[in-house]
Amino acid sequence: MRLTILGSGTSTGVPVIQCPCKVCLSTHPKNKRLRSSAWLEINNKSILIDTSPDLRTQALRAQIARIDAVLFTHPHADHIHGIDDLRSYNFINKNPIPVYGNSWTSRELKVKFEYIFNNLKPEGGSIPQLNLHTFDASSQFITVLGERIIPIPLSHGSKECVGYRFESLAYITDCSYISPLSMERMQGLTNLVLDCVRIEPHPTHFNLDRALETISILKPKKTYLTHLGHELDYVTWRKKLPKDVSFAYDGLIIEAQ
Repeated sequence: MRLTILGSGTSTGVPVIQCPCKVCLSTHPKNKRLRSSAWLEINNKSILIDTSPDLRTQALRAQIARIDAVLFTHPHADHIHGIDDLRSYNFINKNPIPVYGNSWTSRELKVKFEYIFNNLKPEGGSIPQLNLHTFDASSQFITVLGERIIPIPLSHGSKECVGYRFESLAYITDCSYISPLSMERMQGLTNLVLDCVRIEPHPTHFNLDRALETISILKPKKTYLTHLGHELDYVTWRKKLPKDVSFAYDGLIIEAQ
């Protein structure tokens, strides 16, 4: 099983447009962060986590040959607005792509992309061919392409975001609180990808202290912090992290059992 971090940045990406800060002006490649998403390869299946606005660039860079399914964490713009680029994979697959989300995500997708999910035929061109599956994140597991995946409900402010556990690896982004139920679902991890938007507290995301506190409780063998904002310089801050914690970066490949 392999997880590739396609984008490790927050909603603005890094550099932020016209920002003169040290990180945005940095030439270090690991300070260049596209919007957050990931690509899972498991048992010869190709599963995308979120369709960021940078999906086309991410797919070309990672050389993603096909996408068999998509898991959505939540329906904010930085996680869904690349959905139209799934058309290219329809051309390859010759079949609709199954996509999965909780009730909030499914409801918002149907509103924001009515032309896709209500089969409104466009004048010229084409639309993504997607089959939407809604699940309850409190369920013990969901089955995607025959794979048993554990959903992890998360509080993202007042809304429910969904993380996912794949065997001993968990991908957790956009969260401000993790319930005891979800913490239980994350026991015994070898690899954890975890939300960490900045140093200072944030109303809808983990900051560095909250992320490190969660890591100290779960004790995964290795943790990668993602959804990083431009306050976090890769070179400066990585030296201050515990030895089994590091910053994710675009193109990072995590090999897991």
